[in-house]
Amino acid sequence: MENPFDETYWTNRYNENHIGWDIGFISTPIKQYLDQISEKSKTILIPGAGNAYEAAYAFEKGFKNIHILDFSRIPIEKFLKENPEFPVSQAHVEDFFSHEGEYDLILEQTFFCALHPKLRQEYIQKADSLLKTGGKMVGVLFNHYFQFDGPPFGGDRASYLHYFEKTFEIITMQPCHNSIPDRAGMELFFIARKK
Repeated sequence: MENPFDETYWTNRYNENHIGWDIGFISTPIKQYLDQISEKSKTILIPGAGNAYEAAYAFEKGFKNIHILDFSRIPIEKFLKENPEFPVSQAHVEDFFSHEGEYDLILEQTFFCALHPKLRQEYIQKADSLLKTGGKMVGVLFNHYFQFDGPPFGGDRASYLHYFEKTFEIITMQPCHNSIPDRAGMELFFIARKK
């Protein structure tokens, strides 16, 4: 299925600094989740990574098998310049739907909501194909419908369960108690395990 928001679209957003999803640091729910993982050898993918604050934090904390992926070259190049120790081979300028690999964990932070809703089922299927048996997808989703055409595109718990439950075992999908103030009451934290 064709993505109406292609590489040019996202590169233009970065060039124009029209990146309202970028909070300037790792989101609290993902930070706290990473802080609980003792096994630093896990292979992690962050799709739609943008400026990849989650990857910078995880790498600094000892996760060495972390991969970032973005449609646009601009944030990836910026990230590598700011994080010169990060392996270039683990930074992918690529369409998520074309990416190949095997991961223990996929971190979801503003990527799902950036995709047109017609791509949501395809996104779930692709994530499933990238995860090892028992692998997890963890992150935050907007628990909110926006009064404008996206991206971002919102949703609610019931609509997300409609997509995820077909493929994943839902460990949790609940309102975030630790969102940043600007997103308080608007996010769900979820953990979903590959069946």
